[in-house]
This record gives sequence, structure tokens and C-alpha cells, in this order.
Amino acid sequence: MNLIFWIIYAIISLTATVFLGLREFHMLQLNGYKTPEHSWWMKKNAKRYILPAFLFLAQFLLRPFQPHDGLAIALIIVLCLFNAIIALINKPGKKFKKPLVYTARMKRMMITFGILVAIFYVIAILKGKSFVQIDGIDFCREETRWFIIALPYILVGSALYLTPILVPLSNLINKPVEKAVQNWYINDAKRILSECPTLHKVGITGSYGKTSMKFYLDELLNSQYNTLKTPESFNTPMGVTITIRRNLKPTHEYFICEMGARRVHEIKELCGIADPHDGIITSVGPQHLETFGSIENVVNTKFELADHVKAKGGRIYLNGDNELIRKKAPEYPGAVLYGLQEGNHYRAADISVSDRGTEFTVTAPGGETQRFSMKLLGEHNVQNVLGAIAYAHGTGISLDKLTLPVKRIAAVPHRLQLLDKGGNMTFIDDAYNSNPSGCRAALNVLGLFDACRILVTPGMVELGAKQEELNFEFGQEAAKACDHIVLVGKAQTVPIYNGIKDAGYDMDNVFVADSLNAALAHVNAYQSDKKKIVLLENDLPDNY
Repeated sequence: MNLIFWIIYAIISLTATVFLGLREFHMLQLNGYKTPEHSWWMKKNAKRYILPAFLFLAQFLLRPFQPHDGLAIALIIVLCLFNAIIALINKPGKKFKKPLVYTARMKRMMITFGILVAIFYVIAILKGKSFVQIDGIDFCREETRWFIIALPYILVGSALYLTPILVPLSNLINKPVEKAVQNWYINDAKRILSECPTLHKVGITGSYGKTSMKFYLDELLNSQYNTLKTPESFNTPMGVTITIRRNLKPTHEYFICEMGARRVHEIKELCGIADPHDGIITSVGPQHLETFGSIENVVNTKFELADHVKAKGGRIYLNGDNELIRKKAPEYPGAVLYGLQEGNHYRAADISVSDRGTEFTVTAPGGETQRFSMKLLGEHNVQNVLGAIAYAHGTGISLDKLTLPVKRIAAVPHRLQLLDKGGNMTFIDDAYNSNPSGCRAALNVLGLFDACRILVTPGMVELGAKQEELNFEFGQEAAKACDHIVLVGKAQTVPIYNGIKDAGYDMDNVFVADSLNAALAHVNAYQSDKKKIVLLENDLPDNY
């Protein structure tokens, strides 16, 4: 009978271990495979681990019971039920915004995890061989009873309850292997670059705006040159490496490399791979402060690109309207500044913004001027397009020849992308935005429309100690620009809610939803005499 109980318990526990393991691997992947960040995330989401921790302790209650005690059997049944609950809670099938990707690295980690779990089961089986002999045996020693009855259950249960620890442990165990694999791929990418001596490489970084800049610059340069850009958000060492190894051809003339960073020296690491001749820094601001630690570290890390370019004798293009960049710029003689303010080498003025697009006039360093028009919404987009114009002009393309490519520029997906759903509703999709400057710009764009202006947002994250303050200010600004506000996530959006209330907003026009789907359902049901313009501002990943 004990053997049957143990087999049932083991099967249920193993199923729950697999399902919980998949969920933990997914979160680890979303945290960039970085164990420190994942550990911080686990601490922040400690409530997820209350049940496994409770059950880990509860299973030790098996120890004092006799083999045939009803209490022991009842406890085993209860543990089985709870393990089944863990399996159901974590079962695959939930549609994530960004599902788990079974990369080669993920598969290797899963193998290591499987070995760790197997160790628990092998020991449990070895210790439980006496199950078949239990009936009729007179146990006279407590220790013998403990090992025969309790230990196999505890080992199998521990494999499940310790899964949140075994998953990052698998990552740590595999670290030397992964480092060797990455180094091989990176060295191969460097070899490929070395075989393209005429290829001109430009790095783009910034706290925000770098992805948009990459798309805009590619559109402009592609009007005259054969270009390659890193796709989507391939702005990590392996993302850049994959792009080079898969897509770079000898016929390419320009390689546009987006460079992202969450920690000090990560831009330096990317420069060591891509080796850019020139660089563009779009912005510096309070982004990823939880991992950077301070705004000074953000500034120094972004300017690692400028340091690399300076050492190579290349040219660095800087957003001269950004206060932190402007303070640092004098350290880089020959830097080209672009922006809307006076004193920039490339300046945009006479800006006209409507819900149909934007027009502006560019003045180049030599005094040449040109009027541009584009479909992009908002004055803030002029800055990034101006930076792309400045760099393209520096390669020898005249301002006049850039007017048509600028007119062709389309919104980058999920970055103030206008999506007309027909009927009575249009979306402004700004789901990839999560910084204070971008949020303000998005509210300004929303204000361009003569309509019922609705904001849907979960707020901003990864802002460190300033997160509550900046979300509070975001709420105050939203109160001035919106007719109706939908907040996603009750706990996450408390500072925004308080900011809206502090601004004297009619709180009857604020709705707090548990999920994005619930928020969108509310927006669809919301009645308005005017057309609804819905700003989707930020969409937190699945690990939030």
C-alpha cells in the first residue's frame, strides 16, 4: 500500500515539477538569463513561493507517524492534492505576450535541471526499496521507520518545492559552458566582420529612442546604400552576434547596430563585438536604475560608445537637447549635436504638428536649410528623425535627397503606432515605451486629437527609488490630458492613481483593471459621443 501511495505521489509531484520548472525557466529567460536580476525578481514576487515553501516544511510532519497511521496517509493525500494544485496553476497553455523560447541555451539548462531533479528521485528510489517489505515488519527503531517511510516522500517533494532554486542553480552550473559557447559565436562574428573591410559600422544607444533611431536611420541610408540593421530588439551581445552571423553579406555597406544596456560596461562589451566607426546617443535618463544603481552609471555606460568611437577617430552624434548629454559633450571634441534648441549643429525649427503628421525645417552646420514632412506624430519624433538626417547628411546624402525617405518613414511597431480599428475607435500603440520622457510625449500626442481621449497603462517600471515618484507625476500629467483613464494592475498602479487623484481629476472616470484584456474589454464597452482615441502606454512583460 505504501508503494502505491509513493508512486501516485511521485507521478503527481513530477508533473508539478515539470510545469513549475517551465514557468520558472520562462521568468528566467525574461530576466535575460541573469541570475542576480532573477533573484531580485523572485524577492519582489515572494508571494509566488509561499505555497512551495509551506509544503516544503509541511512534508517533515511525516516523521513522527507510524507506517499504517491514518494521519500519515491523510498527510500524504493532502500533499498530493497541493502538488496537483501547483501543477494546475503552472500548467502550460496560458497565452503569454512573449512565450518561452526553446533556444539551445534553454535546452541545455533544462537538461541540467532534469539531472538535478533525477538525483532526488534516484535517492528516493534507493531509500524506498524496502517499501515492498513493509507489511508485516515490526519496526522497533524510530530511525528505521523514518528512512523507510518519510525520506522518499521528502526527497520527491523537495525536488518540486525547491524548483524555484534549482532553475537558477541550473543556470549557474551551466555558466562556464554558456560562456565558452558565447565566446565561440562572438569570435566567429568578429571574424565575419574582419572579412568586410569596407563595411561602415554605426552604433546606436540611449536610455530611450534607440530602436526608433535605428529604423529611421536605416530608412534614410537605404535610399543610397545597402544597409543591414539589427532586427527588433536584438541589442544584446548575442543578438548582435546572431545578426552578424545570419544576415551580414559582403555587399552590405552600412551595419546599423542597436546597443542596449542594463548594467555598467555592457555598451563597452557590445563595442568590442561590433567595433563601430561612428555612434549616436539618443538620450540619457532614469532607465533601468535598479540595475545601474545611479544616473551617473547610466551616463558613463552610454558614453562608452562615444569613448570607443573617439579612440577609433570616428564621429559621435549626440542629442544636444538632453541635459545630461549636453553636460558630457565637451569631453568629445568634434561631436555633432542635433536637436531643437539653439546651439546644436543640426537644428529643427518651425515645427508644425497635427493628428495627420509633422512638418519641420532643418538647418545644417553650413547654413543649408530644408523643409521636411513626415507621417510620424509628435514633436519628440522630430528629435530622432533629425539625428538620422544629421548622420545620413554626414555620409554625403544631400538634405534635398532626404526629403522623400523622411516622408516614407513609418511608425516603429508599438512606438506611437497609429492603428485605426474602424468604427468609433483608434489606438495609439505605445506599448514598448516605459520612460518618463516618452510617457509625456505620448500624452502630448494624445492631446492632438479632438476626440474622447482614453489612456490605458500599467505605469513605468525599473526606475529604482524614483519609480513611485515618477509614476505619481505621470498620473498628474495624465489627469490633464485624458477624458478617461484605465489603469492595469491594482498594486502596480497605486502611485499613478494617487497622482490622478491629487490633480483633482474626476475619479469616476478612472477604472482599475486586473489585466490588459480586462482593460480593453472596459474600453470597448465604454460609451462616448465622440470617437475614442485609446493610448496604450507601456505593456509590462509577463514577469511583472
